[in-house]
Amino acid sequence: MTVTDAPLRAYDPVSVSPVSFWAKTAEEREESFKILRAERPLSWHPPLEGGLMPPENDGVWVATSHELITEISKHPEIFCSGEGFQFEEVPEDILTAAGSFLGMDAPQHGRMRKLVSAAFTPKQVAKIHAQIKDQSARIVDGLLAQKEGDFVAQVSKKLPMWTIYEMVGLEDDARREEAAHHADGMVSWADEEVAAGREPGEVLTDSLVSLLMLGMDLAAERRAHPKADLWTNLVEVEVDGAKLTDEEIGSFFVLLSVAGNDTTRNSISLTMRALQQFPDQKQLLLDDYDGRIVTAIEEFVRWVSPVMTFRRTATQDTVLGGHDIKAGEWVAMVYSSGNRDERAFDRPELFDITRNPNPHVGFGGGGPHYCMGNFVAKMQLRELFDQLLHRAPTLQLGEPSYLTGNFVRAVKSMPYSL
Repeated sequence: MTVTDAPLRAYDPVSVSPVSFWAKTAEEREESFKILRAERPLSWHPPLEGGLMPPENDGVWVATSHELITEISKHPEIFCSGEGFQFEEVPEDILTAAGSFLGMDAPQHGRMRKLVSAAFTPKQVAKIHAQIKDQSARIVDGLLAQKEGDFVAQVSKKLPMWTIYEMVGLEDDARREEAAHHADGMVSWADEEVAAGREPGEVLTDSLVSLLMLGMDLAAERRAHPKADLWTNLVEVEVDGAKLTDEEIGSFFVLLSVAGNDTTRNSISLTMRALQQFPDQKQLLLDDYDGRIVTAIEEFVRWVSPVMTFRRTATQDTVLGGHDIKAGEWVAMVYSSGNRDERAFDRPELFDITRNPNPHVGFGGGGPHYCMGNFVAKMQLRELFDQLLHRAPTLQLGEPSYLTGNFVRAVKSMPYSL
């Protein structure tokens, strides 16, 4: 919805809109977020730069406090997802095809989530865990055999890709690489290296169509030849007399490929770096890995905040943080700021694997859009760091190279040596 009759407001002097702001380090961005949290936890900003389409609105509300992010997340009837969940304008057909239930509201969201949840049977979850355990060991085997290189390519990128595509039953290596390549395109369309001379819109469209077709083709294969994998479960599952359509299954494949690959990849990279930066925390975890890893994983997610922002749209005139919000206006949640909020966390600038309670908003801040795949991500982090910390004690990391963007905190590369 376009808001045309809203009165003009003054934009906040601490602007998060320029591309240059998101090209800064997380620490530099935190200096701005700290000011906003303390003085203006809900602030008004120009449309963000670097989008695919010219903005149809004159600004966006930005929520930087833990309290406001939680309030927005838990009231989808007021702050909806169905009109987009990113800072930028996205064509409606792309939003529908790429968002799966991220871009849905009730009742469609509940129906889709219920169907997908039913496919994760206890037997399937146990199988996924066994796969992750084996994958983690084999990835660290490969790391130990190559004494230096790029940690992202050698470790971080491999596990989520392997997990997701083995989980769904995508067995051919070439198809897995193709899917991972297009998943990169979905979040990195503005990056010159990824674009390779193509227009950003072309990168995004090519990636989306390719992932949709892969997902739907795999569904057709499983209908003809069922196997003991998640995709067969998705094709066959029925709840209250309803089944998933091919388009819904294809869209879920896009969501899995992007969310399952990118977020876990960056969590692995940046957590490993944090453990190097805070050697006392690394030693604390090694001293009692089994006893501390569950609590530690919550700190991994808080510290990294792999998804930095999510957007909602006001469905009605309302009041948030003392400001009048008009129906149709955008409200963006900055998770990376909420996870550093001094009101919610004691000494949030410290990486503390014993932090408890840890009410981070890294999995979405609660509400119906709480991350459905969080249990898979936690399995991956638990098994991989068990292998890395115990089998590669001399691992040293260099400075990471980041992708510029406002959505995912993405590490392009990070050198390592053993």
